[in-house]
Amino acid sequence: MFTGIIETVGTVTKIEKELGNLHFFVQSHISNELKIDQSVSHNGVCLTVVGIEEDVHKVTAIQETLLKSNLSALKIGDLVNLERCTPANGRFDGHIVQGHVDQTARCIAKEEQHGSWLFTFTYEPQEQNITVEKGSITVNGISLTVVNSLINQFSVAIIPYTIEHTNLQQVNVGDTVNLEFDIIGKYVSKMMAMRRS
Repeated sequence: MFTGIIETVGTVTKIEKELGNLHFFVQSHISNELKIDQSVSHNGVCLTVVGIEEDVHKVTAIQETLLKSNLSALKIGDLVNLERCTPANGRFDGHIVQGHVDQTARCIAKEEQHGSWLFTFTYEPQEQNITVEKGSITVNGISLTVVNSLINQFSVAIIPYTIEHTNLQQVNVGDTVNLEFDIIGKYVSKMMAMRRS
């Protein structure tokens, strides 16, 4: 389990294709602290560390993961948001994040607003994937607060610190991001749908 508080940003140094899978090699200042079999969130996708060499770690994304996330679009030099699992005795600063991407969204607006940024994203509406005003949403693994919630669109206000310390600095209009909707909202939406049927 994760909280959506990004620990650091890594850089993709190499990508290898093997059948339907992609192996990503990511350089970061926490890579040498990781362990084989450890779960680490990469842009909000929970991936298992399968190799470590000095300050570079290796993870593998299977075809299903590549279809449901933006990992297939990663290129060498791209930044990746990284978060290790939440320790049982740690602070819970974000919200409950599973590391299971629900779907992707496209950035349709990026506006600077007196020192902060307002990003707007659109996505294909699905019954259980909903946002609510002032609710939580995970974008590329980042725990954010929703503003301007619509059926298939929402915005998030980003402070300078978050821009500087995540890969939102590289997200522009037209780019694709990973979304994980709030788990509580998904359960409530599912239960309401079951009551109607």
